[in-house]
Amino acid sequence: MKRFACLFVVFLSCVASLAQQFSSVPGQGRSMVVSKFGIVSTPQFLASQAGAHILEQGGNAIDAAIAANAVMGVVQPYVNGIGGDLFMLYYEAKTGKLYGLNSSGWTPKALTIDALKAKGVTEMNPIGVETIDVPGAVAGWDAMHSRFGTLPFNQLLAPAIYYAQNGFPLAERNARYWVAKRLMNQPGYKETYILWPDAPKPGDLFKNPALANSLRQIAAHGRDAFYNGPMTETMVKFLDANGGMHTLEDFRDFQPEWVEPVSTTYHGWTVYELPPNGQGVAALSMLNIMEHFPLAQYGHNSVDALHVMIEAKKLAYADMYKYVGDPRFTAIPVKQMISKELADKRAKLIDMQKAACQVVPSDIETELDKHGNSTIYLSTIDKDGNIVSLIQSNYAGYGTGFVAPGLGFSFQNRGDLFRLEPGLPNSLAGHKRPLHTIIPAFMEKGDIHIGFGIMGGWNQAQAHAQFVSNVVDFGMNVQAALEQPRFTKETFEGCDLLMEQTIPSEIRAGLEQRGHEIKLLEPFSFSVGQGAAVVRDSSRNVNFAASDPRSDGAAIPQEPDTK
Repeated sequence: MKRFACLFVVFLSCVASLAQQFSSVPGQGRSMVVSKFGIVSTPQFLASQAGAHILEQGGNAIDAAIAANAVMGVVQPYVNGIGGDLFMLYYEAKTGKLYGLNSSGWTPKALTIDALKAKGVTEMNPIGVETIDVPGAVAGWDAMHSRFGTLPFNQLLAPAIYYAQNGFPLAERNARYWVAKRLMNQPGYKETYILWPDAPKPGDLFKNPALANSLRQIAAHGRDAFYNGPMTETMVKFLDANGGMHTLEDFRDFQPEWVEPVSTTYHGWTVYELPPNGQGVAALSMLNIMEHFPLAQYGHNSVDALHVMIEAKKLAYADMYKYVGDPRFTAIPVKQMISKELADKRAKLIDMQKAACQVVPSDIETELDKHGNSTIYLSTIDKDGNIVSLIQSNYAGYGTGFVAPGLGFSFQNRGDLFRLEPGLPNSLAGHKRPLHTIIPAFMEKGDIHIGFGIMGGWNQAQAHAQFVSNVVDFGMNVQAALEQPRFTKETFEGCDLLMEQTIPSEIRAGLEQRGHEIKLLEPFSFSVGQGAAVVRDSSRNVNFAASDPRSDGAAIPQEPDTK
């Protein structure tokens, strides 16, 4: 009888936990979207609507993600577009398998440290032509579509083509972030993006017929339109004229890579990230360190809980920055970096009464494995429970701001992340991918499967860990977890810290007493990233979704076919 009573208590605890997972919490600003059908959540409502419309036309989560991403490149060109890179996690509901796609572009083959030194370049210009890697986004769409898509490209890209050709009125955050003054002298930038004599206002119309034409070519000819056709010739000629070392072969030979996701456990949940060359291992390392502390007992966004997370961030990022690069060039100790054993050692370095202004990376001696704030994250789920967790980026705002004649999109500056000292995992080399900031994520426990992500340069891994803690330690649903005030630390050294001012002043004072140097951000700040999440409860075949109030976004459900 005693054993039965214990089991009954455990059962009630599980039921309560499940109920809390889908219930609103005090102070939650908006409700989750709940549907038996598909849902699309992006940082811009037009993109969410386009993806939902594709679901209504019979498409799946992959089709909806491509359509939504294409619209995002039109309506938020300052953060993403076909001149940038793409990463994706795809959960296939019928098999329970999780697939990873790395479509980050490589450098021109001729671009090396010695080649830059011969030109007198010893430091990367953040918006220089040398930072333009071959963009991976279109190749990523092609890989996704070829393996899992169902509808033709011309149908998927039709909404983006429409908005580029006919225009769309700027939303509130569109207007706030649209103009990048530092890019005004970049070739093609003003002619493409600055259509008004004064700063744009919400409701001002923006058109980009050149981008519409580029998307039409991709819709008609697939990846070849971008990597092996007239567009390619235009890009290479333009980049060469501006001092680049790009060739037709650099574009033609580029291929994305299907990769095996890496994971760790956090209080019974399994959390997945993509392996290097991304920073996802830092999120997993953070969670492993955080697991050594009773965050739930400390209380949400308490002094102790935040102190642990901030210190865990520093330790995890120190290892990531030391060891991560392109695994095709450098052996990376992924298993060791995300091991519980290393986390145990790192957790012991945290002084609960004092912030560490300098941390030392781990000395990993065992045999190695052999194998910007301008980003968008979106997630889609279809009626069958398939989930896409996708992130796409130009890196810094508009990337370099370089726009080739007649093409209508700016090139990324992802190569700015390379280091020009030889012999490091992230040293510049030809046909190499840099250490990447953009990371999609996925987590699951039992019947609950969550695709999530939060954009924002080096903010991302630390934001992922905060989101996971909100869900796991504090029982929040995904909408509440996204809405919570966040901190971010953009640097790798020092005690500096950015924090939304909605974290109570007494908590901030407690952190400052421990040595944290806090700079306040506005509520719902762009600096702590914009996120999205979708959830599948496979026990009930019900879908949930959340959108971040820090964006112009929305989670929009698919309408059923009532004909």
